[in-house]
Formats: sequence, structure tokens, C-alpha cells
Amino acid sequence: MGGPQHIPGEHRSAAQESSPTAIGAAVVLPTRVRILDAALAQVAQRGYEGTSLDALAAGLGVRKQTILHHFGSKEALLRAVLARSVAEVTEAVEAGLDGEGTAFDRVEAVVRAVFALAGRRPELLGLTREVVRLGGSFVDELLGALEPLTGRATAFLREAVVSGELRPHDARLVLLSGYSTVIGAATEVEVLRQLGVAASPRVLVRRRRELLAELGTVLGGQQARRLVTEASATESAQARPRAV
Repeated sequence: MGGPQHIPGEHRSAAQESSPTAIGAAVVLPTRVRILDAALAQVAQRGYEGTSLDALAAGLGVRKQTILHHFGSKEALLRAVLARSVAEVTEAVEAGLDGEGTAFDRVEAVVRAVFALAGRRPELLGLTREVVRLGGSFVDELLGALEPLTGRATAFLREAVVSGELRPHDARLVLLSGYSTVIGAATEVEVLRQLGVAASPRVLVRRRRELLAELGTVLGGQQARRLVTEASATESAQARPRAV
């Protein structure tokens, strides 16, 4: 009662929620944002079970009760982290869909925006992987939160088919392919981390290239065919033995 709990249906952009406050020469993030950032990092690295509110509080220099004041419970904190992460992805995807150019230009812009976000915020991949592992209501919540975005993307793809810009296809399968590729990247990064190997940005670049080539094959269009050709050329170059 009286605490800044999450209000169902309330939406603030990720940029608005993360807005810092300037105090003198220092820039201070709101306590709620600092908690969300720290929780995202811990869940991505250690998993939900390995995330400790006591450790979070100690790392942030606050009392555990402060975290509970903002979020109520560990589960509520994870759901808040998930909601904010979905908002970040939504902003990236909508920016691509609202861009200029042909339908495939915008498809490519969406793919590049999502992978750029993953490169800047690799912990989002770890969170996605962990939510899928947890399953149950967490996955239901993730899919439910993504539903408006999925609906918009599906409508966009279908309209592009009707206008003749893209080849006929199953829009839901195209979106599922994109989702699977992102999950694959998340899993690959996590496996490398478990082996003590720092994931190279090349992992995301390769996954992005593979997805664009696949979308180019499915959706068609002149630019799409160019991407397929470039992907094939890159694969051939990588397959050639290097001179010693």
C-alpha cells in the first residue's frame, strides 16, 4: 500500500522509464530503474533460481525491503523486468516498421534493429532464454505481452503480400522463424559463456545474416535476392581454406 507497484495496462516507453536525474555533476538513475537493471543482469547470468534479492540489495547498496517496496516479491520483480524488456523490443521493432522504403527494406530494418539491440543489451537474450526455460505462466506472459506487436507485424506482412511487394507466405511462420533465430542466438551465447568463452559479436552478425537470407528466400523481391546472394558469397568465402 502506497508503494510504486506496477499498474496493469500502464505503459511508459523504455526511454521514459530509464530517464536519469541530474544532481550536480552526477547523473542518478531512479532506484526502480537501478533495481530492474541489476535484476535483468542477474537473471540473465544466473537464472531465476540463482537470483537473490539479498545479493541484489547488497550490490545496489539498498535494503532488501526497498526492493520489496517497489516490486512486492521476487516473482513480481521478474515480471517487471520482462515487461520492460518487451517494451524495449517493441520500440525497436516499431521503429523498423515505421521506417521508409519498400516492404523488405522495413523487414530488414526490423531484423537489424532487433539484433543491434541484442548487441547493446546481451542480457535481453539471456532473459529470453531463461523465460523459455522456466515455461508456464512466464512464457504465457511473454507471448501475451508480445501479442500486439505480433499482430501488427503479421498485418504488415499480409498487406505487403496483397500489394505485391512480398511473395505469398505464412506470416506466422515467418515470425516464428525470426523468434527461433533470436532464441538460437541466446542459447549459443549462453553455451559459450558456460564454457568460459566470451561471445564474439560475430555470433549475432552470423545469425542476423542467416535470418535475412532465409527471409529473402521466403519473401522474395529484388533486395531480398541480393541479400541471399551476399549471404551465399560470405559462406563460400568462409569455407575456403586460409593460407598459412
